[in-house]
Amino acid sequence: MIYYDAVTLAYDGAPVLEDFSLHIAPGTHIAFMGPSGCGKSSTLNLAAGLLTPFCGTVRVKAERLSYAFQEPRLLPWLTAEENVNAVLSDKMETMPKALEWLAAVGLADAAEKRSAELSGGMRQRVNLARALAYDGDALLLDEPLEGLDKPLQAEMLSLLRRCTEGKTLLLATHDQAQAQALGCQILYYQDKTFISKE
Repeated sequence: MIYYDAVTLAYDGAPVLEDFSLHIAPGTHIAFMGPSGCGKSSTLNLAAGLLTPFCGTVRVKAERLSYAFQEPRLLPWLTAEENVNAVLSDKMETMPKALEWLAAVGLADAAEKRSAELSGGMRQRVNLARALAYDGDALLLDEPLEGLDKPLQAEMLSLLRRCTEGKTLLLATHDQAQAQALGCQILYYQDKTFISKE
């Protein structure tokens, strides 16, 4: 479903990824782990078509890609429910579905608040609700639980386990326990590529 073939990616002439190849079958859960700045987010952005490799190719055979960015990227002039609804139809008839997703992340009471009225953790959960509402057959999650306390992380992990079952998942994370909870094969950054240590 997602193919990285001999990919090299560089910033200001400095390679971040070098000759990176990975073929991800449908329904596979992959977690990219490594230090900040190593290329975890960039690897997801390549799959999303937001970056172009310097060398090599990235191919994605998916009808719909859902992406929860590391920064929530909410539209500040919209309410929480409108931000989620924007990926559904942006019409009033799908607003109940948007509200269902907000309720799923524990934010039903914050539906009418705009981004500036939400805490960082609340914005992160709206971001997650929006990605899940889009219902892609592949999900890209970049540090999706960053800034949440442990009880909320546990709740969101339970939701993600249910919502990613049978779907392809690419996760960028610093947290090995989260990757394991989501049934991910963990790839670690080493020598400008990601490898399995199993």
